[in-house]
Amino acid sequence: SAITEFLLLAFTDTRELQLLHFWLFLGIYLAALLANGLIITAIACDHRLHTPLYFFLLNIS
Repeated sequence: SAITEFLLLAFTDTRELQLLHFWLFLGIYLAALLANGLIITAIACDHRLHTPLYFFLLNIS
């Protein structure tokens, strides 16, 4: 069997539910973006963190 389409009908019931999901996922996205930015800044600013482990973290963030 194969899935040919994926519908998100449950999320389009009410406008309030759409807005709730929008703000929830936007908050999660911005929190992840901020966390990655903090990791990059911390590694770039502290020279003790210029080791292979932190260099790898810098690249994946």
